Amino acid sequence: QVQLVESGGGLVQPGGSLRISCAASGSGFSINAMGWYRQAPGKQRELVAVITSGGTTNYADSVKGRFTLSRDNAKNTVYLQMHSLKPEDTAVYYCNGDISRLGSPYVYRYWGQGTQVTVSS
Repeated sequence: QVQLVESGGGLVQPGGSLRISCAASGSGFSINAMGWYRQAPGKQRELVAVITSGGTTNYADSVKGRFTLSRDNAKNTVYLQMHSLKPEDTAVYYCNGDISRLGSPYVYRYWGQGTQVTVSS
């Protein structure tokens, strides 16, 4: 069973920085793209950033130049480094991964449980 476990959320002041992580646990799987979504109260979940297995990244316009997504394939972990945080970045951040069992052609999307990021003075 594959699980995605997020860590690193918390409270930060506007203009501050925070790094959140997502690690995939389990065995016998292959990870394709991984990414982060976020959902603020009363709003729909939205894509923040995604990274392919080859390291190509794509960001939402609202976070370009402030957030950096990276991955460590050896650790099956992705990191979202966030700088110049704004109150509107406040949300629950969810990690996801497109994962397949070794030898299987089927890809399934897994989600983490979410981590709260609050930007407030």
